Amino acid sequence: MSDSTSLPVNLQTETADAPSEFAIRTGIAERSLGILVPLLTVTVLILLWQLLVVGAGIPQYILPSPLAVAKSLVSDWGVLSPALWVTTEITFISLALALIGGVGFAIFLVQSRWIELAFYPLAVILQVTPIVAIAPLILIYAPTRESALLICGFLVAFFPILSNMVQGLKSVDHNLLNLFDLYGASRWQTLLHLKLPAAQPYFMTGLRIGGGLSLIASVVAEFAAGSGGPNSGLAFRLLEAQYRQNMPRLFAALLLLSALGVAIFALTSFISWLSLHRWHESSLKREN
Repeated sequence: MSDSTSLPVNLQTETADAPSEFAIRTGIAERSLGILVPLLTVTVLILLWQLLVVGAGIPQYILPSPLAVAKSLVSDWGVLSPALWVTTEITFISLALALIGGVGFAIFLVQSRWIELAFYPLAVILQVTPIVAIAPLILIYAPTRESALLICGFLVAFFPILSNMVQGLKSVDHNLLNLFDLYGASRWQTLLHLKLPAAQPYFMTGLRIGGGLSLIASVVAEFAAGSGGPNSGLAFRLLEAQYRQNMPRLFAALLLLSALGVAIFALTSFISWLSLHRWHESSLKREN
């Protein structure tokens, strides 16, 4: 009797283990394809670019080949790498300032309907004013060039974080708010234990948007500044290469800017997934 009952249990155990192994293999295959397909697409486009330049005989000062861009990236690395670090530093510092300012100001706005009516339009005015128009003024009144670039990056990245955070803080389930009131929770306890966790998905959306916008703002501000020196970023190197008709260096600097933007998006997306994948619907793995 014991032998006959043990066989179905073993079969049941093997059957239960099989889907988990299959799911693991399927997940690995999906992740591999998610990496290989974009890489293959980019490789094909680069090959077509090389064939176009070589086949049509396009001069390097009009459209450099990928090989010429790669050579310029290696030979001009001593010039481009410090500029890359300056742009990266300005982008991340301005993003950090926008995160602190956006979250803090959002918490301030949701404390009262009258506070929101009084101060939220000021943030909207700053957002709808083109940064290209106010960058020269910021460069005039800011004490240093670096602080002016940080202010420009902050102003552009600030509003998406503020807007998403305000929306998240105001989207808390009213039944949960009533429950906290029923148990006598203070305003700060409700904020820390209910509103901020509920607003986390909205905050992560603002983080992803603000990361890209802070890079764009730092580049635009440096275009407006138009000054060189040891603390110049990639935007100035783009202008410098354009003035000198050094197209391979221009494309190399543009490639570094694109790579930096992709890295920022990947980092913010990973932070978002790390924060939400265990509980939020937007990041949970579904069977269908």
